Amino acid sequence: MKVNISVVGRFHAFDLAKQLQRNNVLNLLNTTYPKFIVKRWGIDKAKIRSNYFLEFLNRFVQKHVPFSFKSKINIYVKVKQAKSNIKDLKTTDILIGWSGTSLEAFVEAKKNKNIITILERGSSHFSYQMKILDEEFTLFGKPFKPDYKTWQRELLEYELADYISIPSSFVERTFLEYGFPKSKLLLNPYGVDLTSFKQIPKEDNVFRVVYAGGFTLQKGVQYLLKAFYELNLPNSELIHLGKINDETNELIDKYSCDKIKFMGHQEQSSLYKFYSQGSVFVMMSIQEGMAMVQLQAMACGLPLICSDNTGGEDLITENGKEGYVIPIRGVEALKEKLLFLYENPEKTKKMGEAAKNRVAKGFSWDDYGDRYVNNLNKIQHIDEN
Repeated sequence: MKVNISVVGRFHAFDLAKQLQRNNVLNLLNTTYPKFIVKRWGIDKAKIRSNYFLEFLNRFVQKHVPFSFKSKINIYVKVKQAKSNIKDLKTTDILIGWSGTSLEAFVEAKKNKNIITILERGSSHFSYQMKILDEEFTLFGKPFKPDYKTWQRELLEYELADYISIPSSFVERTFLEYGFPKSKLLLNPYGVDLTSFKQIPKEDNVFRVVYAGGFTLQKGVQYLLKAFYELNLPNSELIHLGKINDETNELIDKYSCDKIKFMGHQEQSSLYKFYSQGSVFVMMSIQEGMAMVQLQAMACGLPLICSDNTGGEDLITENGKEGYVIPIRGVEALKEKLLFLYENPEKTKKMGEAAKNRVAKGFSWDDYGDRYVNNLNKIQHIDEN
């Protein structure tokens, strides 16, 4: 079996490539990242193709050109990356491509019935994503600008792909809602690097709520801020790790207080230090395939409170054991759970231990890789018959 991977950027593609290499099935990793970065994952240099100029172009455009032009360059990059896979189709059995960036390669692969195509989709069905984000932006009086060209590309990719690899039951539900056959969905939750994300002793007794990720409406920060601010618990903090988006500036001003702290972007290698000083990790996303920060925080001994649109439900075996799953936009439910954990520190600690044990058994990247290769063997067997 020979497997090619294609991705614009990184996502979890390098972790997947490392796992396929470990199982001796990786043929090529085609990415826009420079080779010297990709090699940090231990991937054989001979198996890496780097279209690094596309990454440089994408990053330059994101910082220095108007929004209207960004969209055009974004599509250009996606098309160029997709087309760059075509010349390698003769030497592979399976092509794994990231959603939105694989259309032209999948069209060509369809002409060769011996090639199996797998689309990696890390979020909900694109139509569901656009619908729920439009609802959310309307609720907050913000203009929402759907990316119609990417939307169209993704829907065509869904039709062309032999299978779609997805990370959570939530994502599966959205695809089924839009009539996609369950037999073409490969459900495989992501993993976490258990050596990098490890718990160290907490240095104080502050009840610290942690959130890591983009500070956007899609991530549900509007509900996290409101719940924490209204609780106003003594000896408590809410810390955010990550970049702040302009769309949430008004919310930051509205809920400004000494207990809410913005720590800015942090390197992956230092995140475990922040998680370990927390009491609970909260993820209130409106839609999310499976936020890997949830796995990271749990690996560092934090119980998880998440909305039912984050993929977190697949990490929590029962409410109250490793954490809680609550409805999206559920401010009152979030306040109730935070207050319970605040008032019951021993139970909070016990839940954190359960969370750490949960991800240690079945959610390493090796576990993810084993499931992925098992899926590949199954679908190749089906294809041969």
